[in-house]
Amino acid sequence: MIYNKIESASREEIEKVQLKRLKEVVNRVYHLSPFYRKKFDELNITPDDIKSLDDIKKLPFTKKQDLRDNYPFGLFTVPMSEVVRIHSSSGTTGKPTVVGYTAHDMEVWNEVMIRCYYMADVTSKDIVHNAYGYGLFTGGLGFHEAAQKLGAAIVPASGGFTQRQLMLMRDFGATILCATPSFALHLAEEAKKEGPEFRKNYKLRAGFFGAEPTSKGLREEVARAWDIEYYEVYGLSEIIGPGVSCSCNKGEGLHINEDHFYPEIIDPKTGEVLPEGEEGELVLTTLTKQALPIIRYRTGDITRLLRVPCACGRTFVRMESVRGRADDMLIVNGVNVFPSQVEHVIANTEGVSLNYQIVVDKKGYLDKLEIMVEVDDNIMFDDVAKLEKIKKELQNALLNNLYINAVVHLVEPKSIERSMGKAKRIVDKRK
Repeated sequence: MIYNKIESASREEIEKVQLKRLKEVVNRVYHLSPFYRKKFDELNITPDDIKSLDDIKKLPFTKKQDLRDNYPFGLFTVPMSEVVRIHSSSGTTGKPTVVGYTAHDMEVWNEVMIRCYYMADVTSKDIVHNAYGYGLFTGGLGFHEAAQKLGAAIVPASGGFTQRQLMLMRDFGATILCATPSFALHLAEEAKKEGPEFRKNYKLRAGFFGAEPTSKGLREEVARAWDIEYYEVYGLSEIIGPGVSCSCNKGEGLHINEDHFYPEIIDPKTGEVLPEGEEGELVLTTLTKQALPIIRYRTGDITRLLRVPCACGRTFVRMESVRGRADDMLIVNGVNVFPSQVEHVIANTEGVSLNYQIVVDKKGYLDKLEIMVEVDDNIMFDDVAKLEKIKKELQNALLNNLYINAVVHLVEPKSIERSMGKAKRIVDKRK
């Protein structure tokens, strides 16, 4: 089922829409954003230089740090009186990355998310169990509002509380599950305790999963565990939230809503646009956003674009599932975490040094984050009460600033192995 005819339009029609919207957004940021005006002037370009889609290469890249540097609303191109929603993610200095939406932007977000739901033929007859986190994280509300607008019954379960989630799914008769794939597997593992025929207690037929990288094996395991169709959703708050792309049930890859988000693949080291079909870093330009239009945003996600026809009838370009990161960002249970963010929190905690190591592993189907931190030389390692106080302070700071639950282990000075070269800060055992 296709929601909007543009999804199955010819390449010529799609590119015509893209070029018109690209010119509009370039003109918008040039005249309304001091940040982009300066960037354009440094490159000696104006909106008049954008005459074809290929001219997008002339435009500057935008990075996550640019949003941090312009905290909170420095990149907005509308007055705050027109902003109806604000979301944010954690920041390296305690300042989050802030994104805003106008009423028009919310319509766009609902539009692309409804397209995702249409991939699984979701209708008003469905009951959608939403186990994504609510609040400043875009996941929960992104899935919520579109389902509601579509007419489906939405259960805003949010994250955690495994047994309660299962009870609601059983008792309310959920037909659609929205969650991170790791949490979906965790739910299945717990549901199996109900007996070998536990699936008979549930009415699930499909699920929408995202917010963390997945292998084909993991996707198949989730689908098999619940005996449902697996739909992968990709998005990021800087661009809009979930809904940038979504998989169908007819072919590989995720259809990018490219009438709203223009995709490119670049060499992460040189920034050069790569030839068709090559793997590299995904770059996205928002074509219809008003509050926070973004030009050539470097997502840091490694993938490739697929332009072969899809049996579902959609003609939008597809992207492969994200294979990894071009930087050192970790994704832990759907939350983005940079080592530099962790380091900043440690640096602001008394009694510990900046010699640390981050260990990520799996506990069942969920990610488990542990941080080993050396105490200061002047801390007596046998002062149990003092160590416990420091540990709790650090764990609370990580939760309050970065929204991550981490198990902190305080270790003796000089006990973490030193490296002659770059310090090995991350041990990712999930791989």
